Amino acid sequence: MRIISGEHKGRRFNPPSFFKARPTTDFAKESLFNLINNEIDIEGTKALDLFSGTGSISYEFLSRGSVYVCSVDINSKYLEFIKRTSEILSPDKKIIFTLKADVLKLLPKHNLDFDIIFADPPYELEGIDKIPDLIYNNPSLKKGALVIVEHSALTDYSLHQRFRSLRKYGSVNFSFFS
Repeated sequence: MRIISGEHKGRRFNPPSFFKARPTTDFAKESLFNLINNEIDIEGTKALDLFSGTGSISYEFLSRGSVYVCSVDINSKYLEFIKRTSEILSPDKKIIFTLKADVLKLLPKHNLDFDIIFADPPYELEGIDKIPDLIYNNPSLKKGALVIVEHSALTDYSLHQRFRSLRKYGSVNFSFFS
């Protein structure tokens, strides 16, 4: 796993062998961040990385200048890896805040004052179709927040009232909402 761009461009990290997470491919990640950069200047943003797994997306936000990154996952070992890696990247500066939680239970009640919300749930997750509603029904959602959900071709958000566009990169799909 490597960081594609920004302050830590080219840095590589190998998640421990116990990881069962499916990290976003470098090609898809680079394409995703090109799309995000066309929407918003990442420098100075607050980003929320849901179902963060290896932390690959969180590191990219950190490297590209986000001032606050929150990684949420239900697996404490994954979060420990993210925390350690962020401390290596920025030992005396900003780090990634980690939060152990069930994302589907967290979204209705957590403060969503973020500029960018990225969700990469397990593709087979029961309730994956509810993620945009859980985000948009939360009254604390920051006005104008960019919301992106990574998913397989089996999930179709195109009829969602907030759906804006779909981008496909091999088996990886990104749905953008506004």
